[in-house]
Amino acid sequence: MAQRHTLGQVVDRVAARFESAGLYFGHGTESAWDEAAWLVLHVLGLPVTDPVPIDHPVERESLCMIDQLVGARIGTRMPLAYLLGEAWFAGRSYYVDERVLVPRSPIAELIEQRFAPWLRPGPVGRVLDLCAGSGCIGIACAHAFPEAQVDLGEVSEGALEVARINIARHRVTARVNAVRSDLFEAFGGRRYDLIVSNPPYVPQAELAALPAEYRREPALGLAAGADGLDLVRRILAGAGRHLTPTGLLVVEVGDGAERLEAAFPRVPFQWVALERGGEGVFVLDAAECMRLAGRTL
Repeated sequence: MAQRHTLGQVVDRVAARFESAGLYFGHGTESAWDEAAWLVLHVLGLPVTDPVPIDHPVERESLCMIDQLVGARIGTRMPLAYLLGEAWFAGRSYYVDERVLVPRSPIAELIEQRFAPWLRPGPVGRVLDLCAGSGCIGIACAHAFPEAQVDLGEVSEGALEVARINIARHRVTARVNAVRSDLFEAFGGRRYDLIVSNPPYVPQAELAALPAEYRREPALGLAAGADGLDLVRRILAGAGRHLTPTGLLVVEVGDGAERLEAAFPRVPFQWVALERGGEGVFVLDAAECMRLAGRTL
C-alpha cells in the first residue's frame, strides 16, 4: 500500500485483508467489502452516502493512515466505529466510543417510516428512548418528529456523556434531554406518545461466546440476566404507566423473540417485518401495556 492507487483498488485490498483475518462484521456493516469501503471513504473525507468514482486517487499519506487503521482493526478486533469515532444510523453520523454500543438497531427503518402503520396518525408530542446509549434512536426520532420533545433515559454516566455529545452535534439541545435513569425511574408520571427501546437482551451465559468485536462493547449494554429478558420484563411492567392512551411501545429483543413469547404466551406481540433485515422488534399499543402495568413479570 506504499504506492499510489485508486479508490477501488484500495478498497479491494483492504477487504481481502479483512477476509483473510477472519473478522466479524455486524457493527454497521455486513461484509468485508462494506467495511473496507467505509474505512477508506472515512480516511479520504468522502461521503459514505453518495456514489464516489472507483478511480478516485488515493495519495500516499492517506494510504499510510488506511494501513494503520487496518492493522488496528485486525490486531485488536475493535469495531471499526470505535477506531473512527463515528457510526451511521438512520442516514446520519453519530459520535461513538467504547462507552456505548455501536449503533446498528433495525429500529432505524421504523424511524425513517415514522413508525407507520403502527403509530396513530397525528402529531407526536413526546418520545422516550430507554437504554439510550449513544442517543442515536432518540435523536433520530427527533429528526423524524420535529415537533416532539424527546427524553433519553440511560443508567450509564459514560453513555450519557456520549449521548450529550450527539445531542449537541445534531443541534437538538432544545428538544432532546439526556437523563440518568434506571428505565422509568427518573420520569415520574410523565407520559409519552412513543416509547422506543433497544435494551440489553443477551443471556449472561452467552456473553463470553460472542465474537471478539462484541466483547469490546460495554457488557452493561448487552447482558440482561439468565434469559436475557430482565430489562424487557421491567419495560413491559412499566410502559403502561408512561404511555398516552393512543401511545405505542417499540422494543428490540433480537434473537430473544422466541424466549420472550415463551415467557409471555398471552401477550399479543406484533413482530415487525423489516425490509432491510434484522429481527426481533415488537410493538404493543397502550391498551395492552396497561393490562401489563404494575405486574411482577
